[in-house]
Amino acid sequence: MRPSFLYPFFASPSSLRGVGEKSAALLEKLGIEKTVDLLWHLPYAVHVRHRATSVRSLKNGEINTIKIRVVEHISPKSNRHPYQVLCKDKEENELTLVFFKAYPDFIRKNLPEGSERLISGKTELFNGCWQMSHPDYIVMPENDRQIPDIEPVYGLTAGISNKFICRLIGHALAAMQPLPEWLEPNHQKALNLPSFAEALQQVHHPRGSCDLLPTSAARMRLAYDELLANQLSLALVRKKVKKQAGRQIAGNGLLRQTILEQLPFSLTDAQAKVLSEIYRDQASESRMLRLLQGDVGSGKTIVALLTMLNAVECGAQAAIMAPTEILAKQHFDTIAPLLEKIGLNAALLTGRLKGKARTKLLEELKDGKINILIGTHALFVEDVAFADLACVVIDEQHRFGVHQRLNLSDKGNRADILVMTATPIPRTLILTAFGDMEYSKIDQLPAGRKPVDTRVMPLGKIDDIIPAVKRKTEKDERIYWVCPLVEESEKIDIAAAEKRFEILQKTFGDQVGLVHGKMKEKEKELVMERFKSGEIKLLVATTVIEVGVNVPEATVMIIEHAERFGLAQLHQLRGRVKRGNKPASCILLYGYPLGETSRARLNIMRDTEDGFLIAEEDLKLRGGGEILGTRQSGVEQFLLAEMPEHQNLLITANKDAQMIVATDPDLLGPRGQALRTLLYLFERNHAVKTYLAG
Repeated sequence: MRPSFLYPFFASPSSLRGVGEKSAALLEKLGIEKTVDLLWHLPYAVHVRHRATSVRSLKNGEINTIKIRVVEHISPKSNRHPYQVLCKDKEENELTLVFFKAYPDFIRKNLPEGSERLISGKTELFNGCWQMSHPDYIVMPENDRQIPDIEPVYGLTAGISNKFICRLIGHALAAMQPLPEWLEPNHQKALNLPSFAEALQQVHHPRGSCDLLPTSAARMRLAYDELLANQLSLALVRKKVKKQAGRQIAGNGLLRQTILEQLPFSLTDAQAKVLSEIYRDQASESRMLRLLQGDVGSGKTIVALLTMLNAVECGAQAAIMAPTEILAKQHFDTIAPLLEKIGLNAALLTGRLKGKARTKLLEELKDGKINILIGTHALFVEDVAFADLACVVIDEQHRFGVHQRLNLSDKGNRADILVMTATPIPRTLILTAFGDMEYSKIDQLPAGRKPVDTRVMPLGKIDDIIPAVKRKTEKDERIYWVCPLVEESEKIDIAAAEKRFEILQKTFGDQVGLVHGKMKEKEKELVMERFKSGEIKLLVATTVIEVGVNVPEATVMIIEHAERFGLAQLHQLRGRVKRGNKPASCILLYGYPLGETSRARLNIMRDTEDGFLIAEEDLKLRGGGEILGTRQSGVEQFLLAEMPEHQNLLITANKDAQMIVATDPDLLGPRGQALRTLLYLFERNHAVKTYLAG
């Protein structure tokens, strides 16, 4: 249960003075559903209000505060004209207040003729005359303290003013209960961080724009608190996983050795190192939950197969789950023939398998006749039962959050889980998104793989590219042609691809194919099969080209409007032509105008193929939430911390969390109790529930 002293933080904003039903609904649009959300709603700028002694000392285009005398109200001649209030300063210089869509009674009440008022707002010279549109403040001169000299500026929505948000945040800060200090005193002193309450006061009452920088002491404190809550919750979940009894899987190696002898290549040192880490996990008494990251073409599939065979050597079953039917079938086509040679059975289960064939497969699976099951998420449907599942491999499912990962192996008898991704992930995201998992990295490509010749060209060069593409198709090489991300609309993306397909058909006839996301799985698969077989030489596609689709004959990747793609996505697409041993090339076509960030992104692609370096650069250019391709991924979206600015704080929080879990795993000590408050405050209740409640 959340402690009672935190109740005010989680009360509805409607509990605050001045918030009715309508305001609460508008606040919800800003993501403010609880009082604590107001505290996390940080200002992004400051308004500095210049105190003007007279109209002549006003600053054009800036926010000024000035004392005036109301001279005359001028009603508009029509609805199209504004309501005006003529005012003068002590020197009789004129200033006109302008109100559009005015409420005359309200204006007359607040600005009666002959009265003196202190007003504040943006002033501008218009046709040689000073005017102020819709003043932010109108107060009696003796109440000048009601107008701040420096005011924070917040993100708003229609119907919510900055003044309203400022007032609400003031109420929220006043309602805040004193909280115990969860930072270790020496550590807090070394980092020169204020208390949590002081940090909130400072960040919502900035003395200047420098107080809003990520490097300010107040922002650093709040960022560290959020990162510590993240890292501690993941450390507790990881500890829970480790506490779960696993199965000691340690096969005799005979099946694995037989498979290795059949392969036309040797394992790289990186693959061997990763396998030793995996085998060590499998042999331990705790359950394995490990992330395997390897660049495109680094040989993750063979690592996955050997991992599964280790379980099969112990008389158990294994499963590998792919995100799409095309990839699941590709895994099956690779793995099944190898298993057949050593007398083992693999089966493919996707949503398309129906009726008697499905019933037969499920019976054989339950009887233990199937050693390795390959499929899509259909593997985890309720009626799929294994005789003895001991190992699960998840391919390219970085969109799973912590909870899904914890639930994935429920079908198995304490099954080990290996999650694989070819998406390069920076260290910061490894910590924040996958901190509950152990981590392995294949950082070496197989011998003989040549680098892809990457060129950056303007879209105007398309007509020069066509003849070169034709020469490639005549040599029986395959080409991918990826059409641009037009906007957040798949329909428009498809229209762009269809248009390019029609244009290319004029040159290449029936040698060109089209694949996009709205096609049925069967249609898509048919086109891909024709592309693999060489019946189609040129494949036009939206970004739906499946991660990992294996066509070794594909040697050219053309990406239209490459400036619209993220680095990780461009790197993934380029990886489609790194499957064979022939020289490959990637052409990045850009349109104008080309922004600074887009130019930097394309230059990085041209200059390096190191996926891990690309991931770090992508983080700098775009921020964490976009790295894995979509904001819907299982990746943490921080409210207070910013990457890469707070990267060092994240690493410190990671070490702090590890130390806490090692010294006070049940959070029972004085600091542990305070840290429970931190977890509740940042809504990491799942960590408290899943671990601390057993």
